[in-house]
Amino acid sequence: GHQSIGQAFGGKIVHARQIMHGKTSNIYHTGTGIFKGIPNPFEATRYHSLVIERVPDCLEITAWTQTPNGDMEEIMGVQHKTLAVIGVQFHPESILTQQGHALLKNFLDL
Repeated sequence: GHQSIGQAFGGKIVHARQIMHGKTSNIYHTGTGIFKGIPNPFEATRYHSLVIERVPDCLEITAWTQTPNGDMEEIMGVQHKTLAVIGVQFHPESILTQQGHALLKNFLDL
């Protein structure tokens, strides 16, 4: 869904730097929307080999991974600026994702 949202609104989908199947990463975020009250960063499970590389103006980046020097590495969450459209690259439903239940509750509360 996340990659489809990026593609549908004019973003660019590319191969990830590293295939992430069943691996966890620290996810950094804006602290708004589904990330309200979620520790920053938190650990989440990833299962993907593609990522959104470029987002169109209508989408804002809400979550990302970081390089060791603190730069944004890969986009992990987007939200449309005017429509009720939200996507995450990681899997909040995975048992390995910390804060998964809280993320899903926040989504349902939107």
